[in-house]
Amino acid sequence: MSSPESHLPTLPQRRRFALLLGAACLPRVGRAEPAPALDSTSARLIDAQLAPMQFALDLGRVADATLTAYVASVTAAIQRSLSRSDLTLSTQVLRAHHLQACVFPAGSIGLSRGLLLALQDESELAALIALQAAHAELRQFSLPAGARDAMQAVVTQAVAASQASAWSPALGLDGKLGASALLPLRSPAQAREADARALQILADSGYPALALAALLQRLAELRRSQPVLFEAFDLGEPGIDSRVAGARQMAEQRHAATRSLPARRERWLAGTVGLQPAQLLVSDAQTAEQAMLRKEWPFALERLQTALAQQPRDHAVLMRTAQCLQAMGRLRDARGHVAAAREADPDAALACKLGATLALAQRDPAHAWLELETHDRLLPGDPAVVFLKGVALEALGRAAQAAEHYRAYLGYTTQGQAAQYASAHLKLLGR
Repeated sequence: MSSPESHLPTLPQRRRFALLLGAACLPRVGRAEPAPALDSTSARLIDAQLAPMQFALDLGRVADATLTAYVASVTAAIQRSLSRSDLTLSTQVLRAHHLQACVFPAGSIGLSRGLLLALQDESELAALIALQAAHAELRQFSLPAGARDAMQAVVTQAVAASQASAWSPALGLDGKLGASALLPLRSPAQAREADARALQILADSGYPALALAALLQRLAELRRSQPVLFEAFDLGEPGIDSRVAGARQMAEQRHAATRSLPARRERWLAGTVGLQPAQLLVSDAQTAEQAMLRKEWPFALERLQTALAQQPRDHAVLMRTAQCLQAMGRLRDARGHVAAAREADPDAALACKLGATLALAQRDPAHAWLELETHDRLLPGDPAVVFLKGVALEALGRAAQAAEHYRAYLGYTTQGQAAQYASAHLKLLGR
């Protein structure tokens, strides 16, 4: 076991962590305000810190070389039509089952596989990427309510993102599918501004501008029929119908010449050939996740087991199954599914955190420490891991080191269940 002291963040390190996080994608609460201007270096540093955190919450990247190359080729076409030379797009397809799309200020884009499976052709994929690119190009990021400046906003964001996962990883099931403090709040006016820019990007990239209106229309219809899957997807409501109509009108009036451009469905089918067979699996997982939100654990487990029968090594489904089993009190079975998820994807940091919480619940702090060490190597900078290391160290009888970790966590925040636990145990430890 490596030295716990060597991994304890000092105050300067915590300040540097806050500086690196920046003020780009902030909680989806409160009134949107203009974000401070970011230079390209700061934007890249923000992406390097925040995008991996969000992508981990969305259960990591889909391992499909054909799909990755295909999405990269569409992203490259959109990239060539951008007006900002400091913005470099990079799109990742994530394993999440709900409908999710997000972008960070230097151009890191995440699209859930659940969302991709709702698309019909390449023009709609291009529209989705163009819309995310427009948000970034227009610098549509916001400060949380009450934040005076970027530094305060950064601390608020980092803590908000970690608090829900201080005891159990925030797998997007804490009230809303995909909800995350790392996702931005945008106003309907910003959505319309982004639509206008996305239409121009689409036209300049050789795609029919009407693809954006078609995409928004289908998503609006799906949201009405399956609202839970859209909780974290920002469609600019209220007024989604007027947004769809506005996008269609702009496409027809300003970009009528693009109407005859191909939708490229054949290329879409070829590029997503490895993803399409997951339609039924994703549907079963979506049903299970909605049941988990209702705390209908046996039914959720049944649907997850049905999904696993189709693809036994699907990392995301293994993680959801582990979480469901954890809620049912079947900790040994849950740990077995986490181990299988780790085997399917050894680089998935969230599995390490879930494995650590399960190990602590089974009074195995030594294994929990190892899991948390691995998490720090894969995804450094998570305040929740500092807290969990304190719990593990206390259980190992290393009171002084545990107290230092508790104090470090309280340096991030004094709010929430984990902070209350840390404060109480500092007193119990006489520290």
